[in-house]
Amino acid sequence: MDMRTLGRSALEVSPLCFGGNVFGWTVDERTSFSLLDAWLDAGFNFIDTADVYSRWVPGHAGGESETVLGKWLRQGGRRERVVLATKVGMDMGEGRTGLKPERIRQAVEDSLRRLQTDHIDLYQAHKDDQQTPLADTLGAFARLVEEGKVRVLGASNYSATRLSEALATSQRLGLPRFETLQPLYNLCDRAVFEGELAALCTREQVGVINYYALASGFLTGKYRSAADAARSARGQTVVQRYLNERGLRILSALERVAGRQGAKPGQVAIAWLLAQPAVSSPIASATSLAQLHELAAAARLKLSKEDLSLLNEASAETA
Repeated sequence: MDMRTLGRSALEVSPLCFGGNVFGWTVDERTSFSLLDAWLDAGFNFIDTADVYSRWVPGHAGGESETVLGKWLRQGGRRERVVLATKVGMDMGEGRTGLKPERIRQAVEDSLRRLQTDHIDLYQAHKDDQQTPLADTLGAFARLVEEGKVRVLGASNYSATRLSEALATSQRLGLPRFETLQPLYNLCDRAVFEGELAALCTREQVGVINYYALASGFLTGKYRSAADAARSARGQTVVQRYLNERGLRILSALERVAGRQGAKPGQVAIAWLLAQPAVSSPIASATSLAQLHELAAAARLKLSKEDLSLLNEASAETA
């Protein structure tokens, strides 16, 4: 498998990243272990999670995904095969939120304990904290790198302006910089990333590991009506964001390309992302071995110029 380098770092990752938000939420521990084993067996090495996963679930406090991952990693021989990414910054309750140095220090120790490891390969600011000076946040992250608890830094959900300011601050102060950006980006959600952010990441060699690569499952084609969506944990999001004239037009284009390629719509959606020059490793989740094998096949799918043109036209925000 062709590995990809994240930004200017030494981290080499597979062309797809497994999104760990499902662990301990829509898949139980046993199924999570099976999926993670199959991910490694298929040649992939990149896994992303966050401390806040899955606090939104009734009865959950956050840390559920990291805890499952930690138990899996503890089984031996796995940690050195994985590029492990997690995040800090979302509200964990009891005032534990944001990117102040003391919050980062507390959060990284909690994540290391749950993950049962002594270091995190990619530690990301989950969202911008404009109440805390960038120099303070980046300085706190830098100390973690110096201590060997974190290898590389990344950002998630930053605007082009704030990411640019962060990169400039790191350069000015001689601090480790954000080597990756995790934005929302898929065939349905293009406007947030394309334009200033994409240009900045390309110019500054920031690796892009976009989330919701399959638009909460919509791009697989399994949601055609509100009734379909009602059967899923993410159904309400799908109905509100994607189940409209443009979304159905995108599905139609995906099906046309899939027919030509002998593939499935979701695989084509992933292949479109992999063809985007700014993208390093899209994040996608699977809740079954069948879904995981489909993701693995998507990483090998090559789209023609005609395929890409059709998908670009169908998904154009102004269309």
